[in-house]
Amino acid sequence: MQRSLYIDPEKCTGCLQCEMACSYENEGVFNPAKSRIKVFTFHDEGRFVPYTCTQCDEAWCLHACPVDAITMNRETGAMEVADSVCVGCKVCTIACPFGTVNYNQDTGKVIKCDLCGGDPQCVVACPTEAITYVDADATGLEKMRAWAAKTDNSATAS
Repeated sequence: MQRSLYIDPEKCTGCLQCEMACSYENEGVFNPAKSRIKVFTFHDEGRFVPYTCTQCDEAWCLHACPVDAITMNRETGAMEVADSVCVGCKVCTIACPFGTVNYNQDTGKVIKCDLCGGDPQCVVACPTEAITYVDADATGLEKMRAWAAKTDNSATAS
């Protein structure tokens, strides 16, 4: 069973624990700037939205890489960057339509979410369960439930 990250922005408090856990897991430091997940802040709305690689089925980053440094991990479904192969050309950063592949100036390589090998630390660190790791086929389930509940309530109000 493939799993993927499910993000519920309504539960996010903007605490940045996901960013801290990610940077520590992948870079060995607590530094949100080195995280592979980012929390966008919408000040006027008072909202926070975590965002990271969606592990696209048709991964543009993977297809764009001229040296085949990005491969799919068959176990987790994550598109992973092999540091030993990556030449830091940044073509994948341009190819990604979502801007979730980033260049790491410290290493001269690109970085992106790799689902922490199947145990995403952003999920472990999130105190409000705004980020969960679910069956990939069920990522829209909560939205469907919310819509169904809204529809059910309007039907009973008549």
